[in-house]
Amino acid sequence: MIMAMAKSMPVKAIAAIIGEHDTRIWRIINHYVEQAREQEDHSAVTMVGVDETSSKRGHNYVTLFVDLSVSKVLFATEGKDASTVERFSKDLVAHKGDPASITEFCSDMSPAFIKGVTDNFADAQLTFDKFHIMQLINHAVDEVRRQEQKDRPELQRSRYIWLKNQNNLKASQRDRLAELSLPKMNLKTARAYRMRLTFQEFFEQPPALAEAFLKKWYFWATHSRLQPMKEAAYTIKRHWSGILRWFTSRINNGVLEGINSLIQAAKARARGYRTNRNLIINGKLNFGLPT
Repeated sequence: MIMAMAKSMPVKAIAAIIGEHDTRIWRIINHYVEQAREQEDHSAVTMVGVDETSSKRGHNYVTLFVDLSVSKVLFATEGKDASTVERFSKDLVAHKGDPASITEFCSDMSPAFIKGVTDNFADAQLTFDKFHIMQLINHAVDEVRRQEQKDRPELQRSRYIWLKNQNNLKASQRDRLAELSLPKMNLKTARAYRMRLTFQEFFEQPPALAEAFLKKWYFWATHSRLQPMKEAAYTIKRHWSGILRWFTSRINNGVLEGINSLIQAAKARARGYRTNRNLIINGKLNFGLPT
């Protein structure tokens, strides 16, 4: 009964209902989670996504590893450095998996994750996640705006109109965007925004034309005289092959972004977890509960 309830409500609420201390309930839950994990078979896993999520305020993180083929959490561990990938490799072997069978990995451009994958999954190709690549470009656009608005007060309170997709803007926001984008305004932010819009088209290119498109965008950005856009372009260049790999693998970490949202929502609903062990959850485990 406790395991069934734990799927839908915070442990503190369960404790109040059944008149038991929450630490004992956590011991029961952890016992059955560990028991279920012992039965897991990861021998068919070939495509893995990795991403971190915050576990507490400050610099506290948990890293998640997901089977991208079936959208299932395989492993979760504290931290976000290269050792998290090493621990996943060992856990994979412990559950009948083989690091040599992993052909595709998807991550952000974190040097730690890149090193972890390179050191522990030598046969895997690395694809950099589309969401994080666009996040890099958006950050550069926002930095251009932040610097320019010191001398251009008309940019005050305009941050989100440059970062949201146009179809998500209100009519008033679209009108303001159109006004600020006029050539007569001569805004650096508007130029950076056009680079952002053009980069979004990169993922719509036919595979045979993708690299040529990226080269043109790179030349444009590095000759733009907009330092944040130049820095973003240099980062793109350093991760060139992993960005182009998307046109072969077609994988992204969208499922991980969804899982991260669920974790943060659960954390808020529970008003925090006493330990990271209580926060770490491996999804789609078979607990053998009655149905």
